[in-house]
Order: sequence, then structure tokens, then C-alpha cells
Amino acid sequence: MLKNGKVIVTGAASGIGKEIVKQCLHKGASVIACDINKDSIHDLKRSMDHHHFLHTYQLDVSKYEQVAKFFGYIETEHSDVDGLVNNAGIYLAKNILDYEADEIDKVLDINVKGYIYFSQMFSKILLESQRKGVIVNMSSVSGIEGSSDAIYGLSKAAILGLSKSCAINFSPYIRVNAVAPTMVKTPMMDAIPDWRKKEYLSHHLINTPVLPEDVADTVTFLLSDKSKHYTGATFDINNGGYLR
Repeated sequence: MLKNGKVIVTGAASGIGKEIVKQCLHKGASVIACDINKDSIHDLKRSMDHHHFLHTYQLDVSKYEQVAKFFGYIETEHSDVDGLVNNAGIYLAKNILDYEADEIDKVLDINVKGYIYFSQMFSKILLESQRKGVIVNMSSVSGIEGSSDAIYGLSKAAILGLSKSCAINFSPYIRVNAVAPTMVKTPMMDAIPDWRKKEYLSHHLINTPVLPEDVADTVTFLLSDKSKHYTGATFDINNGGYLR
């Protein structure tokens, strides 16, 4: 399905990002996996069977200069790239009343500006040569329905708007879609109290938990030609949790 494609994945070393990398490799694509954690990105490289199709790169997606340097590397070594998954993000699980100014900046820099930087520089490479490509942006149900962490919810709502606007700006060459999962069992969710998780999941109409591989299934579908008629769309994977 993704055979011979080449995909950049941010936040690639754990959770949903790691599963996306795994499935892309399994489906025959090459992957450039980015993460801020040097040890985790090394472990990712070591753990993947198809490691000769996996390239790793350490960077902070919120730092413009680092992202620009990364895309210089892409233009030199992987100019045939045709997919981007903006997945890197942080969640502090805080009430807006408790946020410090530097914490607000950190969440928005990673969860919003990082997506902007990667989308901008990726699209320039493809549009200059009028090549087809795909961007998949990781949002959240929090961006659709709101969040007890208002800054996180704001950041994920921004990604929905960014995805729609980029779908317009990059057409007809680059398709841009968003994925908005419900609560998924990843290290990011460790900050949520167990009682809150139970309460939240009790509203789901489907009892089967959403796992990282389920989200990756949707992402790889959107990267593939099977989704060739989708752009500017949001895929909310939430077990029907907001239908009543």
C-alpha cells in the first residue's frame, strides 16, 4: 500500500509515533523518524526489523533553526520524500489557572509551531517540483470537544484549522488530513488520574479500547492511495463517545 514511499514521522520514538513507523515499514515505505529523545530514537532504530529502510534524526520540532537544518538534510539525502506525519506533541494535564507563561509557550511551540514548520518546509520541497504528497496531522478529540487542559485543547483545535487551510493552500498536489483520537494508552496518558480515565471511557459506545496500532491504521490509510479523495478531512477515532 505504501510500497516505495518515503515518510517523515515526528515524535516517532514512542507511543502512536512508534506504531506509525512500524506500520509504514511493514507496508514497504522508507521512514525518516524524528524525535527529541536521543536514547529513544536509538532504541527505535535497534528494535525495528526493517532497519535498512529506517533513518533516524534527533531534533526539537519547536526550534525553527533545527527544523530548517533537518530539511536541508532531507533535500540532500531524501529529496524523494512524499509523506509527512506531524505527530510530536506534549500534554501537561493542567488547569489553565495553573499554567505558567513558559509552560504555555512550550505547549504551543511544540503542538502548533512544530506542525507549521514541518508543513511549510515539506510542502516547499514538493510544490517546487509539482510532486504529489500527503500530510497527516495528529490532532485529538480534545480539539473537537474541548479538554480539561485548555492549552492542550486549544493546540489540538488549531491543528484542525491548520489542516483545512493547508489542504487549500497545497492543492492539488498535497493532500492534508487530520486524525483526532480519543484517549489512547500511551506514556502521554500517564498524567491522567485513573478515575478520570474510567469516567471518560464510560461514555464510549464501543467497549474495545483504542490502541496506538488502531490510530496507525488510520494514518497509514491516509498516507496511501486508498484515501486519494480525502483532503481537509478530520478522522475522529473516538468509539462514538460524543454521540449522546
